[in-house]
Amino acid sequence: MSDHQKRFEAITQKLRDHHHKITPQRLAIAKILSKSIGHPSVEDIHAEIKIDFPTMSLATVYRNIVLIKSLGEVLEIGFPDGRNRYDGKRPYPHPHVICIKCKKIVDPDLDSLDDMKSEVESETHFKILNHRLDFFGICTDCMSEKE
Repeated sequence: MSDHQKRFEAITQKLRDHHHKITPQRLAIAKILSKSIGHPSVEDIHAEIKIDFPTMSLATVYRNIVLIKSLGEVLEIGFPDGRNRYDGKRPYPHPHVICIKCKKIVDPDLDSLDDMKSEVESETHFKILNHRLDFFGICTDCMSEKE
């Protein structure tokens, strides 16, 4: 079973466990989130889902993403402009590298993140429950355009 299939199953199972209806529209949103590349926005998901569900509103997509997020099955990456992005493949806190020009988001695998969390807990005497670590820069595609 592929990773995105496992994520899809996890999302749909969590919906069932919490007694939410499993509608074709909700399944389509879960499928898009589970296989998403590049952390889509609600508008991106809406554009993709309208192919199969032309009457689905942006508000319905948003409500379903909020529901799935409340179940811990999607990570919201908030931005000051309100155009948040969503990660259904890795719905737990992890670092992101974000291009300030094209808004591409990449998930680096940082082995040192657990050590950093432990160091912050030790330094502050906090029990860290959640974190957000974002790096901002210019991706190689955007740097190539400059040249």
